[in-house]
Amino acid sequence: MTVALMWEARAAEGRGEELLAWARAQGLPREPLRRETFRAPQDRVLVLTWWDAPYDADLPELPEPAPELTTRAVHRWRFESVGLG
Repeated sequence: MTVALMWEARAAEGRGEELLAWARAQGLPREPLRRETFRAPQDRVLVLTWWDAPYDADLPELPEPAPELTTRAVHRWRFESVGLG
């Protein structure tokens, strides 16, 4: 089974590039099948990781950044792949 973890944060005013750099620099204790980092308007940063694991597996996730770097707590979601198409 493929599980995708989604991590999304919104940067504090004027700190979008800093949050993006912080997220890209965060290592994980083990490598996912795939990892992608995105940005969007309003200085949002999204990191998706894909894992070959059961839905409820204990998987490493990115931590919370320093509070002064964001406007709110990080949003996290877990998804199970249902295939392509």
